[in-house]
Amino acid sequence: MSQSEVPSPVNFHLMQDALDWESTAMERPFRLDMFGMIAECIESRGIGNALELGSGPGFLARYLCDRVADISLTLLDFSEPMQILARTRLKDCVQNIRFVRRDFKSPEWTQDLGTFDCVVTTQAVHELRHKSRAKALHRRVKEVLDPGGVYLVCDHFYGPDAMSDGNLYMTPDEQVSCLSEAGFRAEVLLRKGSLQLVFAS
Repeated sequence: MSQSEVPSPVNFHLMQDALDWESTAMERPFRLDMFGMIAECIESRGIGNALELGSGPGFLARYLCDRVADISLTLLDFSEPMQILARTRLKDCVQNIRFVRRDFKSPEWTQDLGTFDCVVTTQAVHELRHKSRAKALHRRVKEVLDPGGVYLVCDHFYGPDAMSDGNLYMTPDEQVSCLSEAGFRAEVLLRKGSLQLVFAS
């Protein structure tokens, strides 16, 4: 399978592009449904220490800080503008948050991060810019996941009435099988619209 980059329409290194993305992201359908299921899973398992990959302007982190008591979050993103926006959004709970600016396309992104009860990512795996790179990302997540930890992966999928680029997005079954091939036991928690949330352990 070709691993050629699927170009992104957004340059997340530019503040104006980050602001434009931020202004519309929460208007997209079913995003809050996914956030709610993620929070429920984290809270029900007593998870206190989570890493978010591709944390963007801090929407999920804000949601978790408001709903999960004593949650400690590490927010990893390659975009400085996105992290500036996240710091503003999370200024009242910054004592429970660590910001890390790294690109999870880099093989070294796990270096010296520590380990976590949970790794979560929402609508960011496709920012690898080709679906063939996802298995390597999932394998690296194992390096930072504590024994018994959980990995929650939410992303758009390819298919009818969903996303149209089959190089960038996986089918629902491919999302599950990719995690399985990376060494996880994976099951679908929620599917709505073009979004699917997969639980992996």
